[in-house]
Formats: sequence, C-alpha cells, structure tokens
Amino acid sequence: MSEFVKATSGTAAALQGMRQKALYADDAPPSKFKVLGALLWSISSRCEPSVKYYAAKAREVGVTQEELGELCALASTMGGCVGETWALKA
Repeated sequence: MSEFVKATSGTAAALQGMRQKALYADDAPPSKFKVLGALLWSISSRCEPSVKYYAAKAREVGVTQEELGELCALASTMGGCVGETWALKA
C-alpha cells in the first residue's frame, strides 16, 4: 500500500481522509446511518473488501445485529438473487 500511496501522490491518503470526515463524523445523519449506507452500496456494487470492511465498521459505530440483519434483508430484496449472495457475505 505504501508504494501505491507514493505512486498516486497521496491520493489514497486523501480519499481516506474524505471517508473519515464523510462517514465517521457523528453529524446529521449519525455515522451509523452513513456506514450502513456505505455497506448497502458495497453490497450493491459487489465489492467484497468493502463489504467486509463496512460490516465490521458498522459494529464499531454501534449498529446492532438486528439493524445489520434488516439492512441485509433490504439488500437482498432490492438486489434479487445477486443482492442475496452479497448480503450473505456481510
């Protein structure tokens, strides 16, 4: 990753800073809603590293098992068979 950061002139670090500000600041809406939105987007785009990351991050920001389950049900419903497959990964 450090070579990637050098090669992209710090773009990765800038993106991480944007994520920190946009997702984890407990503004309106609260960070747990923003992280759930990021997880839903990750499921929809079938990005396995993001699914794993945001599922774990959701727990860190206080998302309950029930809330996570409801989000996965929503992803399954909206994404059909493909959504269900990726919601299972979350």
